Amino acid sequence: MNGARRELAEGYTVPAVIAGAWQLSEGHSARSVDREAQFATWDLLADHGCDTLDCADIYTGVEALIGDYRVARAGRRVQVHTKFVPDRDTLAQVDRAYVASIVERSLTRLRADALDLVQFHWWRYDVPGMVDVAGVLHDLQREGKIRHLALTNTNTAVTRTLLDAGLPLVATQVQYSVLDRRPAEQLAPLAALRGMKLLCYGSVAGGFLGETWRGAAEPRGELENRSLIKYRLVIDDCGGWSAFQRLLEVLNDIALRHGVGIANVAQRWVLDQEAVGAVIVGFRNPASAMRTVQTLDLSLSPEDHAQLAAVLSEMPMPAGDVYDAERDPQSVHAGIIRYNLNKGDSHG
Repeated sequence: MNGARRELAEGYTVPAVIAGAWQLSEGHSARSVDREAQFATWDLLADHGCDTLDCADIYTGVEALIGDYRVARAGRRVQVHTKFVPDRDTLAQVDRAYVASIVERSLTRLRADALDLVQFHWWRYDVPGMVDVAGVLHDLQREGKIRHLALTNTNTAVTRTLLDAGLPLVATQVQYSVLDRRPAEQLAPLAALRGMKLLCYGSVAGGFLGETWRGAAEPRGELENRSLIKYRLVIDDCGGWSAFQRLLEVLNDIALRHGVGIANVAQRWVLDQEAVGAVIVGFRNPASAMRTVQTLDLSLSPEDHAQLAAVLSEMPMPAGDVYDAERDPQSVHAGIIRYNLNKGDSHG
């Protein structure tokens, strides 16, 4: 079954669709969170086996929201993946006490005895200390504070360095879609070789990969939220709006054959790629969740994949390895990123 759970580590599995929560963080958009609708959405997903939520220490307000959900749904299985993302401007000062305080804060916010999965990010590879800090996380894992370790937004060379240093990584979270295919070049083969899975955000490009944008005029002016701003830049890297529209037509053709939506085809394409464990998708209401549940039972034929491969072969994609463009201070991608959201505060 396409919706079958995927194993990240012995005794630990995840559904093919993980509910992401970046769009629920303060500052993502002007829309406020309807708590009851959000809880009902997570309930619906769990009813279909999608019992895993993805958040981060730097998603303002989200860990606490998920903690409230866990309390409100005591007895329901809820797996939570969070992140450890020390501030870029204070990386050189990150020490054991800082790491422990952030992990304790996540435990408190999430109302958890142990964190199911912590995904580690290090903003600047030229700042020393990354391997040592990863080692502290491993120590906290051995102490029982963390069950499993992973990475997020880390290129292939650094992933290999951390694996070779003995960090027991079970996964790495990356941007992956029919538009951004960078993980396929180097990271996916490494992950397959070393027994890791890719947990993939951006599979529907913030909503651009859907019926709403098919045949639409190129957007001008300010977009509704940070997701759309981010993925609009990715579309530019992939040949621009006209190339994007050709891709949407192909996705729509495949979707019609299967009786699903464009987003379902885009998500299934990612799930079919080497070493992929799950797609991470944001939901604000039960209707959007119900549409995505269709992805669990969707199978793309060899002909479907060949049709997509033909159009993708004519489309460029963001340059470099995974997240390299976003790390380049001269890149337009770096210009929209917020870097210092922990603010050195272990209690906020």
